[in-house]
Amino acid sequence: MKQFLSQGLTLILLLPLTACFSNPSDTLSSNTNNTNVIPLVIGAIPDQDPEKLQRLYTKLTDYLEAELDLTVEYKPVTDYAAAVTAFRVGDLDFVWFGGLTGTQARLQVENAQAIAQRDIDANFHSVFIANKSSNIVPISEINDLKTLKGYSLTFGSESSTSGRLMPQYFLGKAGINLEDFKGNVGFSGSHDKTIKLVEAGAYQVGVLNEQVWKSRVDSGEVDLDKVQVIWRTPPYYDYHWVINPQVKDRYGNDFIDRLQNALLELDSSIPEEKEILDLFGAVKFIPTENANYNQIEAVGREIGKIK
Repeated sequence: MKQFLSQGLTLILLLPLTACFSNPSDTLSSNTNNTNVIPLVIGAIPDQDPEKLQRLYTKLTDYLEAELDLTVEYKPVTDYAAAVTAFRVGDLDFVWFGGLTGTQARLQVENAQAIAQRDIDANFHSVFIANKSSNIVPISEINDLKTLKGYSLTFGSESSTSGRLMPQYFLGKAGINLEDFKGNVGFSGSHDKTIKLVEAGAYQVGVLNEQVWKSRVDSGEVDLDKVQVIWRTPPYYDYHWVINPQVKDRYGNDFIDRLQNALLELDSSIPEEKEILDLFGAVKFIPTENANYNQIEAVGREIGKIK
């Protein structure tokens, strides 16, 4: 009897330990899935009003979470340079860059890839706008940009492709240096601010992304009695999504393809997805690749924005 009781007691004492190790695969499975709880952190250059960007990326993160079955977080940044730095140090995994910042970021992260752009980004344009009180006549040819000498001008951000890099490139093609403008050339920081500064007469001329201009005109946010477009640039490649290759280590070798497909599959016939596309100013997203931004890299090196 004592032997029976002793054996029974031993079994009872061993039960908790047996329960802990009854299914070794549970521990393995938990470790295997740990990477799936690490959020994918996305960001974007702050080229527009922060409230508009927050609305856009909140909707996009919800969409990507559902499509990819993982947590996606949007992390705003203070300026264009901060977006590049955050991508370089790994604080941002996936970023909506302009042509210049995307090129800067890729050159600092080995094997980083440009994977998607909007349908409008393969033939993107900037617009030069002017306060109507300046009496600047609309320009039809690039060489006519010379007529802007002696007027005050503001760019957008110093690192903006559509609000600085390509406009300065076209000005150079017309033989205009920044010193030819009245006073110091300004840098507003965003396309929305450029519109407001020119509209208010703080600067006589400004340059910005055509898509933002059209969007603000359509929404009634621009006083067309005070400001007008005077020239539209030739086309160039601009905005695009850039991904850090380290995401493969966390989510698998097929993750970049899955992420790209999620963007390409945004469907304007589905109301929730159409809203995302509308906020981006796009009909759809299309594939892109690093080589598409070779011209941007060349221009960036020419004006000293890429070393």
